[in-house]
Amino acid sequence: MSKSSPICLIALLAASFLFYQTSSSSAASVGRAASAPSSGDDPICDPTADYYLGMEDYPKAVKLHEALIEKHPGKALAYYHLGFAYGVLGNHERELFDYQKAVELGLSDWELFLNLGRLYLENNQLDQASNAFRLAALVGPYHPETHYNLGLVYERLGALQKAEQEILLSLRLEPDQAEALNTLGVIYAEEGDYRRAYNEWADLTRAYPDFAPARANLEVLHRIEQGQIKHTKQLGGFAKMP
Repeated sequence: MSKSSPICLIALLAASFLFYQTSSSSAASVGRAASAPSSGDDPICDPTADYYLGMEDYPKAVKLHEALIEKHPGKALAYYHLGFAYGVLGNHERELFDYQKAVELGLSDWELFLNLGRLYLENNQLDQASNAFRLAALVGPYHPETHYNLGLVYERLGALQKAEQEILLSLRLEPDQAEALNTLGVIYAEEGDYRRAYNEWADLTRAYPDFAPARANLEVLHRIEQGQIKHTKQLGGFAKMP
């Protein structure tokens, strides 16, 4: 059997991704740092609309991108930019709709898949998030955030070996990621390897003394060693985010 080409893999994942779409998602996006869209491979988008998007005048960007789509309903990149603007304005239902429309129209952009995955992750739609992040990592394999977010989903799903692999890939691309290093420690701890977890968090607190999650996790390990707690579920798990 011959190996599948990257294009075929992308098409297969995209088809699977669209199959799992749900029509009712109102993900709350508090604290989500979406990646600002670039022009990607599609140069055809309204320069004025994109200017206002870049200037962070999102109401104006929405108005101009909607006008563009009304004239040219097949412009996938315009849907992506429109969805991004709606997301920043807090309309995550429209953000999701426009991202999905961009994918449906064939836009293959790692930032689009990344933002879509983050939207699903916040709504705890882990299967959809996993598909989106897998596409992001496939299209943008040299971007550390694609592997980091895929690792987060795998950790949530309990696929700790896959999670470790993706976090390590992210750190190989960009070693100084405090959140990724902390997450790696969490994965080691959840695997029962407290020594490696301790080493990760101890190194992290030395490099970033103000990074609270690592300090909190070291305290949890100390309490486990002292027999004060038997399982981290008593504390709601390890600290993952600042």
